[in-house]
Amino acid sequence: MTPLSLINNKHLLWRAGFGAGINQLEDLHKKDIKTLINDLFKEETFLYINYDTPDIAETSDYMNSTAPAEKKKEMQKINREQNEELNLNFLDKMVNSKEQMKEKMAFFWHGHFASRVVNPRFNRQILNVIRKNALGNFKDLLFEVSQAPAMLNFLNNQQNKKDHPNENFAREVMELFTMGRGNYTEKDIREGARAFTGWGYDKEGNFVERVKQHDEGTKTFLGKTGNFTGTDALNIILEQKATSKFITTKIYKFFVNENVDEAIVNKLSESFYQSNYDIKKLMMDIFSSSWFYDQKNIGNRIKSPIELMAGMMRTLPMNIQNPENLIVYQKLLGQMLLYPPNVSGWPNGKSWIDSSTLMLRLQIPQIWSGLRPLDYRPKEDDDLDMGLKNNTNTLTKSFKNPNITIDWARIEKIFNGKNVEDYLIQSSKSLDMSSVKNFSDNSVKMNVINLMSTPEYQLM
Repeated sequence: MTPLSLINNKHLLWRAGFGAGINQLEDLHKKDIKTLINDLFKEETFLYINYDTPDIAETSDYMNSTAPAEKKKEMQKINREQNEELNLNFLDKMVNSKEQMKEKMAFFWHGHFASRVVNPRFNRQILNVIRKNALGNFKDLLFEVSQAPAMLNFLNNQQNKKDHPNENFAREVMELFTMGRGNYTEKDIREGARAFTGWGYDKEGNFVERVKQHDEGTKTFLGKTGNFTGTDALNIILEQKATSKFITTKIYKFFVNENVDEAIVNKLSESFYQSNYDIKKLMMDIFSSSWFYDQKNIGNRIKSPIELMAGMMRTLPMNIQNPENLIVYQKLLGQMLLYPPNVSGWPNGKSWIDSSTLMLRLQIPQIWSGLRPLDYRPKEDDDLDMGLKNNTNTLTKSFKNPNITIDWARIEKIFNGKNVEDYLIQSSKSLDMSSVKNFSDNSVKMNVINLMSTPEYQLM
């Protein structure tokens, strides 16, 4: 029987991070849960993800019809490479950062405040805003994201002007980012859009309030009347208890259970509202609660592709020769960082699993261990995918060998004398170990690979 402390510790590390790192596995069963929680919430000096970018005017205008074809091609290539670098930097933080809770929370907000733009500088800026505020105050996060060029561009607020209001930004801010459907009217959207008129950005990518484009008339928004600006609109949204309830419910579904316990969520939501939207306190309340460790909340969530990949990379000490391959896996599995399917972000749960993605998910441990080639086709679509054109033949030819070397000696040493399944599987009730063990090669290496290739490993 797996010790209860080990079950709870694994559960915490998967939900508040991306699973136990190789350095944590040896004495995970001995760790005190309070110590683990404190370690998870420790924050170090914030490090921005950074790199040199070309002139912003060039990157935003490279699709301009007057630009020469060669120039367009060159800028597309630069944008694609920088977006890939940003993607891999974010994934690397999830795998290697000691601040696991912050990076997991950033991953959550990345899906919540979903945006998809070509400009790598805009992508980097909004990602850094999300990472910096991930465990801070939701008000600060909401304001900074709402004023980020990536979001203003993605939701067309650059086109929101007093004579021609564009309702897209106001609608998504209320429906997806703050209050949820049913808590506002179509009139609130129209009046909110008027409040946000003039919000945009300049050629350098700085937020600007274009006064001449702002509608200065009186607006009635969520029951209040006044000459409201975008700042006023966001403050009025934050005054609504519906905002706290919507955010808390979404966090509960992501970190605890897709089946919501209304009594618990109501209590958390009230506390979140009273704390003026202190995200860190909300998460601490969740992970410190005894109900979080109830059996019904353990091993009930399907890992998203990023959680699956990051978790394996944390467990297996690996050296990756050409990490750009990891973007191909993200694409094949259906979750490419910086590239959500739409403004709603990624769906969760069973939507991750279909016949093709499940087969690949189960085979990744063998592919990454060099035991079988990658032989997969992404789903057909018409998107450029941030420049990664969907030429399936090129993809499958060039990425059969991921060039990964794994330090199996270190794995053998850590798991020597231990039940490997106790450490790798969240809920092993249905696991038939006789089918996992390879009787011709019952090494720790083969046990790890076989366990990671089970449906049970897909759950967290």
